[in-house]
Amino acid sequence: MIQLIKDLYNAWRYKRAVKKAVKLQKLTGRKQLVVVVNGKLVVVAKQDIKKMVATHQFKKGVKVQDIEKRALFVTK
Repeated sequence: MIQLIKDLYNAWRYKRAVKKAVKLQKLTGRKQLVVVVNGKLVVVAKQDIKKMVATHQFKKGVKVQDIEKRALFVTK
């Protein structure tokens, strides 16, 4: 029963993050990604991911394409 509640809560968080990503994509025209950062779902623009990689906020050797592959949702 507890696992069911956790699954429903995570599904609700994912659905909310996807809606936010689609809304931001329509508003700004940028490609948005839903990624897990520190256990939380975060909506980030691809251009912002590029800046984070350039400033070495990820491990050495991580590329934007790697993050985009592991993203849970990517807008068009």
